[in-house]
Amino acid sequence: MNIKDALTTLPQYILPQHTLSKLMSYLTHSENKTLKDLFITQIIKHYGVNMTEALEPDPSTYKSFNHFFTRELKPEARSLAKENNAVACPADGAVSQAGTITEGKIFQAKGMSFNVLDLLGGSAERATPFLDGNFTTIYLSPKDYHRLHMPLTGTLREMVHIPGKLFSVNTATTRSVPGLFARNERVAAIFDTEVGPMALVLVGAIFVSSIETVWQGVVTPPTISSVQRWQYNQKKPITLQKGEEMGRFNMGSTIIVLFGKNKVQWENEFKADALVNLGSKIGTTKP
Repeated sequence: MNIKDALTTLPQYILPQHTLSKLMSYLTHSENKTLKDLFITQIIKHYGVNMTEALEPDPSTYKSFNHFFTRELKPEARSLAKENNAVACPADGAVSQAGTITEGKIFQAKGMSFNVLDLLGGSAERATPFLDGNFTTIYLSPKDYHRLHMPLTGTLREMVHIPGKLFSVNTATTRSVPGLFARNERVAAIFDTEVGPMALVLVGAIFVSSIETVWQGVVTPPTISSVQRWQYNQKKPITLQKGEEMGRFNMGSTIIVLFGKNKVQWENEFKADALVNLGSKIGTTKP
């Protein structure tokens, strides 16, 4: 940890993280035209948001900042890796890390890792299929498209809402806060796929006003005090196709993808700091 990262991160330990996120939720959902137009134009200008890709390119037509932030893209704006054995990228963003889960631990940053058991809410039954498997962590910046899509076709088995902190998930905080992604509030969805279980973990962060899934709607808020679990009836399965939307962040954050041992192989160029686009090929499944 360097001094600059430490100074950036230290105030987050004492900030009222959930209270600030509630306030941000109120502001980002406001339909006050002056307020929402100011927010939208400033974000577009500051981060260089490419509105030509948006299904609705006119910023003034969005009814709230959150409506803009979770905007749809034009169908032709992203292409899906259609090969049968291709793993599609679940989001626009930057790769924080990608690699192998070693001795039950996921690499976070130099000198830091976190347990897959903790990440998935403390259930050994839930975590065991991913031991010695593969993972990737993808960070979505404020300029990115904030809907999340399926890397492979999968049938939903379980969803878990895990309470926690709301530290930022930017690069400085990732390098500074031990076990960051297993400390923050998160929603984990476990799917059965052609190569076995796949976990998609949507990690909350400060100012992330909520996390949604397409089958549940808003999962958080409210903030909870203990792990909440939903299991799904296989007689009426929820199956989502590769490339289909599965959820979204209302404000930016991070998605973590987990596969079992020897189930996928990441592409050579799919590594830390690489910029990625939704739907692009990031790996291949193994027979």
